[in-house]
Amino acid sequence: MTSYIIKRLLAAIPILIGISAMVFFSLKLVPGDPLTAIVGDAIISQEQASQLREQYGLNDPLPVQYVRFVGRVLQGDLGNSLQFKRPVTDEIRTQLPATIILTFASMSIALVVGIGLGVVAALRPHSWLDTVSMSVAMAGVSFPSFWVGLMLLLIFSLGLGWLPATGTEGFERLIMPASTLGFGAAAIIARLTRSSLLEVLRQQFITTARAKGLPFATVVAKHALRNAIIPVITIVGLQFGNLLAGAVVIETVFSRQGIGRLLVTAILGRDFPLVQGVVLFVASVYVIVNLLVDISYAVIDPRIRYA
Repeated sequence: MTSYIIKRLLAAIPILIGISAMVFFSLKLVPGDPLTAIVGDAIISQEQASQLREQYGLNDPLPVQYVRFVGRVLQGDLGNSLQFKRPVTDEIRTQLPATIILTFASMSIALVVGIGLGVVAALRPHSWLDTVSMSVAMAGVSFPSFWVGLMLLLIFSLGLGWLPATGTEGFERLIMPASTLGFGAAAIIARLTRSSLLEVLRQQFITTARAKGLPFATVVAKHALRNAIIPVITIVGLQFGNLLAGAVVIETVFSRQGIGRLLVTAILGRDFPLVQGVVLFVASVYVIVNLLVDISYAVIDPRIRYA
């Protein structure tokens, strides 16, 4: 297990290097001058502009700038934000708690709703419960998250006045963003849970467990669901990354603080160091989460061992 973890961590290094290179060089193709983010609305002379370019290394060739960026990253330094005049790590640390709360709340909703709908549909295949569950799942896959968020705002905030429309503080301000973000993930988890559980329920060991007189609920919970959950865990790891990416849209729609809204602000302000730092941080989290998912296989199913 230890050697497997080390190999996965080593394999993640070229992935992160590739992501950093792609983000770094693609940002240079964005129209606009990063010097605008540095000076803001201030009017400066050509000489002052040249001094600032030299100070921030903007006159160096792109490969030199990239090597310098990677060197700082290896030392834990993501550079300084051009807009906020603070280290990028400080900006991420400030906004991260709100995104973590939103992501885990969304994932909790996705797991409870998705697995619940999937189990109900699998235990009553081709019934009205199956039809309703899969119809909800199809809606979750079909509707874009920003549209779902806008509909929730229209109904529960503007229409009924039950929930506040925007903001970060308080549980009531978390309900709509987390539900919006978790709806799409719940739909995917529900469909996969149904198909996986249906396949397991047809296996011979389930028939044997039923023949021994075990209660049906025990057979489903202890034997069937445990064997059917492995593919679901795989998709959960992938959906976790999608939730982080979806936070960009949802935090903007609901005017919440977080990494996603910080990224949008950095892109609009052409704050290249902040964009690079946020994207690299999110990519690192995604790689680590998928590593934890792979390790969890052996914990859930003792038959799985890593060479």
